Amino acid sequence: MSQESTPGPLTVALVHGAFADGSSWSGVIERLQAKDVQVTAVANPLRGISLDSAYVASVFDQIPGPVLAVGHSYGGAVISNAARGSRNVVGLVFVAAFAPDEGERLGEVTATSKDSVLNSALVPRQYPTGTGTATEFSLDPAKARDAFAADLSDAQAALIAAVQRPVAELAFSEPSGEPAWKTLPSWAVVATSDRAAGTDVVRAQAQRAGAAITEVDGSHVIMLSQPDVVADVIASAIISGIAKVG
Repeated sequence: MSQESTPGPLTVALVHGAFADGSSWSGVIERLQAKDVQVTAVANPLRGISLDSAYVASVFDQIPGPVLAVGHSYGGAVISNAARGSRNVVGLVFVAAFAPDEGERLGEVTATSKDSVLNSALVPRQYPTGTGTATEFSLDPAKARDAFAADLSDAQAALIAAVQRPVAELAFSEPSGEPAWKTLPSWAVVATSDRAAGTDVVRAQAQRAGAAITEVDGSHVIMLSQPDVVADVIASAIISGIAKVG
């Protein structure tokens, strides 16, 4: 979809991943705003693929102009589903992110990774639902730096562990739907030391999606450790012609 068919300026919609919130994009937001890019950080509920994708799709749909959807980690799976059939999403950017195909489950995908140690860092807990209880996962604070943020300081990793938001088990076990990357142009930032999603998984999925790939020496939280690189890839996606700012 071109910008001409959708009134209003381009908005970059940033969707965080598991264990995080919108503040994880702070450095990227600062850099995009300095380029006069309209940007919003979407609150990902972290309750499962179908619920999260439906919520994020509703956010996209209420943005008046074209949207460049950007997802980190689990947020990549969410934007792949949320943008399917969207009237205004014009492209996808995956930041150390999953880009699953239809029917794939993230838990099964990460289990095949030779680079990911995420499963060993997860702590299961229970939360109430309307009909009983369900399982959600948190990061073991003692393993957060190794699995998630190896290129950040101990203090930064400890902060991530302290403010983390648990993610429902459904995020890992629920099958993904038909992905929007089959019909939309895509870009990807692949962190070469990603021990959470797994560099091998992220790279393979980005290649399968036909994304324009930028590889960076960094950990899973590359948007925190190298926000300049992430912001530049997003700016390149805008400049490339999928939509113009303004």
